[in-house]
Parts: sequence; structure tokens; C-alpha cells
Amino acid sequence: MRRVAAIDCGTNSIRLLIADADPDTGRLRELDRRMRIVRLGQGVDRTGRLAPEALERTFAACREYADAIAAEGGVDRIRFVATSASRDAENRADFVRGVVGILGVEPQVISGDEEAEYSFTGATRELAGTRTEPPVLVVDIGGGSTEFVLGEDRVRAARSVDIGCVRMTERHLAVDGRVADVPTAAQIAAVEADIAAALDLAARTVPLEQARTLVGLAGSVTTVAAIALGLPAYDSTAVHHSRISLEQVREVTGRLLTSTHAERAAIPVIHPGRVDVIAAGALVLLKIMERVGAAEVVVSEHDILDGIAYAAASGSPG
Repeated sequence: MRRVAAIDCGTNSIRLLIADADPDTGRLRELDRRMRIVRLGQGVDRTGRLAPEALERTFAACREYADAIAAEGGVDRIRFVATSASRDAENRADFVRGVVGILGVEPQVISGDEEAEYSFTGATRELAGTRTEPPVLVVDIGGGSTEFVLGEDRVRAARSVDIGCVRMTERHLAVDGRVADVPTAAQIAAVEADIAAALDLAARTVPLEQARTLVGLAGSVTTVAAIALGLPAYDSTAVHHSRISLEQVREVTGRLLTSTHAERAAIPVIHPGRVDVIAAGALVLLKIMERVGAAEVVVSEHDILDGIAYAAASGSPG
């Protein structure tokens, strides 16, 4: 067994997994898993730069994670992966310097295709023996981008497109930086148009219609699942490998799009950092399911973070 720490820094959140991993079997024994909403991608779609306050929120989380790694002890390798927001930013060198200074490792700013590979590995390695039919389409709905990965035992095709809950919210559901309390029909239509165009782009590379099982990853999907399940508080055990029907996703999405900020904030399973962006994330999931023709989505709590940990344990480059 090899003790590793994996950090996934996306547009909306930064997450840590410390685990003992067996590189031969791929088995992970989780020691610590945590998440902080830092909104690193705040304004990136508009300005092309990481905001100073967003960088400071992210660095504060990195300091917390450095303390957690030191407290756990015996960590052989730390791998820090940065995704959509830092790919897009002109000043990502500031981000890299800050992370190196705190954690002693350089962030691996990965491509969308690399992100897809990690997500597929993390989500599917433990699906053996469950009620799933290949090919499997893994959809990772992030803050700035969404990854589509089709495969069986290995990846057959992958594509990353620039639709995510933060990007869609900032682009279409906000005016002068403030998110609309209840989006208008015109705002929703604008989001739907962007999603449709992105799905057309993804379909050029990934044969979406070949999917027999749809697996959904990341906070937008897990939050929609928790709402659909009617959980009184977020419970990752109940959410993991739950199966949420198209009609349930449609009902939850409609509810979120017609709720005020206060009404969304009162739903106990929604993390405070997702209240403003969850409606857009749910709409992305709904439109993907409709396009793929999926009757249900299998929800996974294991995703790119687990894929990063597997890669760190195996000693693969990066």
C-alpha cells in the first residue's frame, strides 16, 4: 500500500483525498476526504484572469490541506491537479507560485482530455458487479467545463466542452455580477442554447448515442441526486451509486429554476457555495440526459479525485 494525497482544484471547488492505495489492485482505503468551495473561476470567463480574492480563498484552502496532510503522516506522494479555471487564466503563473509555496508541489494543469481520463478511471474502477451495461458514458459536470468520456474497460472517446455550472451562471444568469433571484425565460433559453451547441461539439468526438449506462459525477449531479432522494441532510453513502430517473432530474431542475435564492438556500442538502450555481448545473445534467436518451443517471461520489489518487499510487508521470 502507498499513502498518497490527491488534490483536485476546479472552477468552483478544491478537494482533498488522502488514501492508502494499492497500485496493483487499485483498491483505495480512504483516510480523509474534504471539499471547500473557493470559486477560483470567479469572473474568468469575462476577464480571462484569476481574481486576487479567488486566489486567496484557494490558497487558504491549500494551507488547510497542507496541515491535514502533515497531520495524517506518511504521505509518499502529493499530486495536485488543476482544471478548467486555471487552464483559461492569463495569470495562472501566480496560482502556480502560490501552490508551490504552500504545498511544495507544482500544480499539474491538465487538458480536458486528461481530465476526462482521470474522471473515467475514478468513476468506473469500482462499477464491476453493479447493474451497469457497457458502453458507459461518464459525464463530469464541473464549474467551468463538462467532460464526456465513453468506454468499457478503457476510454474509447473523450471530449471536454466549456459548459459548467459557474460558467453558465456567470454568462447568462447574472447581471452586473449579481445572479438573478429567479432566472427569466430568456436567460434559461440562453443557457439551453449554449448547452445544445456544446453537446453538438462533444458529439463530434464522442458517440453519445452509443451509451448504455450514464454515470454522473461532481457536485451538481450529487446535489441533484440528494434533492431527488429527499435527504434531510447530505449523505454521501446514500447518494453514491443511487439511480435518479430522468423525470426526477426534470422535476428537481424545474424546482431550482423557479426558486428564489432564499428558497434554494433553505434546501438542506445544497452546500452554501452552490446555491447560486446549482440551477445551471441541474439544467446541464437534464439536457445531457435528454440528448443521450438516458432513462436514469447512476450517481458516483468517486470521480476525478479518485482517478488522481490511483495515478499517484501507480507512479505515473505528472
